[in-house]
Amino acid sequence: MPAAHVTATELPPHSLLGERVSPTDFLDCYCITSDLSPRRAAEVITDFPGWARFLLRIRRIVTSPFGLSNDGPAAPDKVGVFPVETETARELIAGFNDKHLNFRVSVLSQDGRVFLATWVHPHNIGGRLYLKTILPFHILIARDALARVGATQS
Repeated sequence: MPAAHVTATELPPHSLLGERVSPTDFLDCYCITSDLSPRRAAEVITDFPGWARFLLRIRRIVTSPFGLSNDGPAAPDKVGVFPVETETARELIAGFNDKHLNFRVSVLSQDGRVFLATWVHPHNIGGRLYLKTILPFHILIARDALARVGATQS
């Protein structure tokens, strides 16, 4: 799915995710025109296409010897494998803390646009190396996810 209408942008200032960000953390944000609710957009985002599921299987094989989480912790409410931490009418934040890093994704809906932001706080050199390694794939997956959100009718 083409990601031509997906735009890199700043995290909206009222996002609850902004409270977590420190200068050494990773943060990116993309947006697309859509009137989907945060929950519905998050469901589309985490319904990965086959090529992304293949990349996640490779990740599982490579990271399992290091004891990294592949399915996220148990939680009463999840979108995909990500436990929902916060949900308002405007924003859903999901993610968890792992050995090597903490991460959260924010799906925020405002003024006919959906924003997808990812925040990562590496704990150690392993977390920084992991982030550097997966970053190109993260960008492809995030942009594709928002393109799919843009193609979905509410």
